[in-house]
Amino acid sequence: MDATVAALVAGGLGLLVGSSAVLAFRYSERAQTTVPPPPERELPEGTAEVLAVLRSAAIVLDVADGVVKASPAAYAFGLVRGQEVVHADLLEMVHQVRRDGVIREAEMELPRGPLGRGTLVVHARVAPLGTLHILLLVEDRTEARRVEEVRRDFVVNVSHELKTPVGALSLLAETMQDAADDPDAVRRFSDRMQRESERLSALVNEIIDLSRLQVAGTLTTPRLVGIDDVVADAVDRGRLVADARGIDVVVGGARGAKVYGDQDLLTTAVRNLVDNAVRYSDDGTRVGVGVRERDGLVEIAVADQGIGIADAEVDRVFERFYRVDPARSRQTGGTGLGLSIVKHVAANHGGDVTVWSQAESGSTFTLRLPSAQARTPRRGE
Repeated sequence: MDATVAALVAGGLGLLVGSSAVLAFRYSERAQTTVPPPPERELPEGTAEVLAVLRSAAIVLDVADGVVKASPAAYAFGLVRGQEVVHADLLEMVHQVRRDGVIREAEMELPRGPLGRGTLVVHARVAPLGTLHILLLVEDRTEARRVEEVRRDFVVNVSHELKTPVGALSLLAETMQDAADDPDAVRRFSDRMQRESERLSALVNEIIDLSRLQVAGTLTTPRLVGIDDVVADAVDRGRLVADARGIDVVVGGARGAKVYGDQDLLTTAVRNLVDNAVRYSDDGTRVGVGVRERDGLVEIAVADQGIGIADAEVDRVFERFYRVDPARSRQTGGTGLGLSIVKHVAANHGGDVTVWSQAESGSTFTLRLPSAQARTPRRGE
């Protein structure tokens, strides 16, 4: 083989070796950067379908704590960001389960996000899923916790409020026995007993009303209700106390407004607003009750010239047993449930109640309800 042929053969071999090296390098590089198959394929059969129908937030983690699969709720609750579980408490449960294979569950309070003070109360359950994955189920119990706290506070407050008149009645009865030979003392104590009995009766009735309003479907058969009758009845029931204190209750505004609902409940709501206005007004002042219709709503406003409400307390006046002036409320027999009842009546009728007030300048409470007189187009119009 002469030198020329040898050089050509050597060059060809060199080119072949070089090409093979380039191809091998590119294959290796592509193997390193190619995205692996979707993680769902590695999950036990049917796992993805089961997770999709769970009500709880569901998260599947791999051996490196990476998120393989997460339900929309897991992202909505802020439990997962990107491909990571963001809460250290949840990850600690995952590590414990991965270490010993024992299913764990716990209730915990987690921050809703990286900012603010909002929290999320959850029940977390962690279990092995096959040999390579961990399943994390998180159920939101924030609302259930809030309802439980409200119920507990309600029971505590009711117990406290009932204890006061019951204790007073017991003490007055004992005092009357000791004063049996003093007619004036007997009359005085019997008057006190009557007032405490009326207060106790009012409290029990309002507790019953509030409990009934909180039952779903209270308005099973709403009827057409004339607001003129509601206002007239409510004002008439509260006029006796107002007259005794020289408070003038004035009714005005639109006539003939109608809504669909329960007339007794609506009368109770308006009466509570009127009673509240009278209770917190000074003697010789005026309480106004006005009705108007606009934007498909009937608005019943009750305004007084009383002590008003400080800005810091405006948002709390609809809470159960909350009183702007506890001393005046107890003196006049207020239970602290009236405005809470108004709020629930409004909600059950598809409406709401708002308040405008300034300290020492009076308050205006406005009950808004959907009007029954929004005309429905006739056929062909």
